[in-house]
Amino acid sequence: GKTTLIPSLPNPIALSAEAGLLSIRGADIPYIEIGSIADLTEAYTWLRESEEAAQYESVAIDSISEIAEVVLSVEKKVAKDPRQAYGAMQEQIADLVRAFRDLPNRHVYMSAKVERVQDDTGRLLYGPSMPGNKTGQALPYWFDEVLALRCETDADGKVARMIQADTDGVWLAKDRSGKLDAWESADLG
Repeated sequence: GKTTLIPSLPNPIALSAEAGLLSIRGADIPYIEIGSIADLTEAYTWLRESEEAAQYESVAIDSISEIAEVVLSVEKKVAKDPRQAYGAMQEQIADLVRAFRDLPNRHVYMSAKVERVQDDTGRLLYGPSMPGNKTGQALPYWFDEVLALRCETDADGKVARMIQADTDGVWLAKDRSGKLDAWESADLG
């Protein structure tokens, strides 16, 4: 359900690498299909330099996991050693994440697939999924907010989507701002 958060962003544009915007079809969110690293680089340049792009307050990348997998696939075709492919992918993703994260005057949302990951203390938590151990471990350090979109069932059996903003020993989450409660409504606005 990570894509469903995009309409809650202030005046967003989506960069869709998963070709899966069906869940927000009624929201009328403008989007750019991302099928390659060249597409993403072109979108970044447009967002930085275009007067037309200045109208968007938020940029949603859906998902950084999928983009990393595309980069790794390309690198595996050119590297003689698979370890070189993973290293090249890690460098490219680090550069891309930092570039988009630091876009001036924009809110930037990057969704990621989820998997069980090991944190720096050795605990296994559900967190962002990325190809290669180093990239996945580094990803949470690059952001002020790492949020987990959760579906919880209340006492009446009703399912509610909530954002978890603080780790609970099972899910990786953090809030460097100190302004979020451990549980927030599923709204990025």
